[in-house]
Amino acid sequence: MPQSLPADVLIVSLGSTAGLRAADEALAASLQRAGAHVEVVSATAPRPAPTLMLTDLAWARAVRDAARAALARRVSPPRAMIYSSTTAACFWPMPGAIRFDATAAGNRPGRHGLWQRPLERLRLRQAPLLLPWSEGALAESPVASQQGGRSLVLPVAVERSCARDQDGPDGGARDIAAITYAANPAKKGLDRVLAAWRRARAECPAAAGGELVVAGATSRLLQRAGIDVGEAGVRVVGALEASEYRALLRRARAFVCAPRREDYGLAQLEALADGCALVTTAAPGPYAALPLARELDPRLVGDDLARGIRTALEDPLPGYARRAEELLAPFSPASVDRLVAEALLPRLLGGPLAA
Repeated sequence: MPQSLPADVLIVSLGSTAGLRAADEALAASLQRAGAHVEVVSATAPRPAPTLMLTDLAWARAVRDAARAALARRVSPPRAMIYSSTTAACFWPMPGAIRFDATAAGNRPGRHGLWQRPLERLRLRQAPLLLPWSEGALAESPVASQQGGRSLVLPVAVERSCARDQDGPDGGARDIAAITYAANPAKKGLDRVLAAWRRARAECPAAAGGELVVAGATSRLLQRAGIDVGEAGVRVVGALEASEYRALLRRARAFVCAPRREDYGLAQLEALADGCALVTTAAPGPYAALPLARELDPRLVGDDLARGIRTALEDPLPGYARRAEELLAPFSPASVDRLVAEALLPRLLGGPLAA
């Protein structure tokens, strides 16, 4: 006989990237601090597929199977369900809230989203509550999903990875010139970052004497993607545990990126939280870190990435890290916890999803 689980909220996690998994874990912890019982069920990663369209289909089916199995273990359904991403909600076994960093309407143009976009529009209309990570993500969703009182912008919590007295201020005691994150090298624009770094090394003594650390992908994966990183001044460290990666951020003076599209920018927000100067191009998509970067130092934002690197290393603005911490206040765990306790949980358990 199936046993009843004590969860008020069931989070159905897509978990296809480290960022998505971390976001789901953080949301579950925040809900628990607000007094909810939470269960997180994750999909088993499917086999790699040759196209984005088939990849999404495989993940949508995998997360449907995981949700069905979790529901089958129960005597009664949970009081609330949260599907992490519109892909996770595509084949849902029962309606629930949808949390998303971006929609297929935004990041699956043309043939890449032929089946996803129409089904996504249906699910976004049917969901009792929408939980976009940012205002930009909501703005990219179909107009019908933006109407009414069904949305609550719920950012992913970001904070410093160590106590303040363990880290130097504004670039002090930082022995890595620059770092970038390239888990998806083509989307993250690693080729553009490497080209800018070569130029910066040729023109800037601070870059010539330093190194660019590439995290999130192995040399073998980058080679398969057609990106050569076997050059002076570049060190590939691969996929790291979160604590190891954040330790590198605390040592880096600049975080450099040139995404072709950015659905949120969690890596950039983490870099800002750990005191890096953010050097970035202006990418399309609901890029939550972009307006912060522009406000902190507009010289570091633009198409001339090499110039931004030189500026960050040779002419950093004083107080950059302190101002970044102030701008990140809405993303702090305390701020997100308040939003979860005061706005999210009452709507989840007292609204259309209540048992």
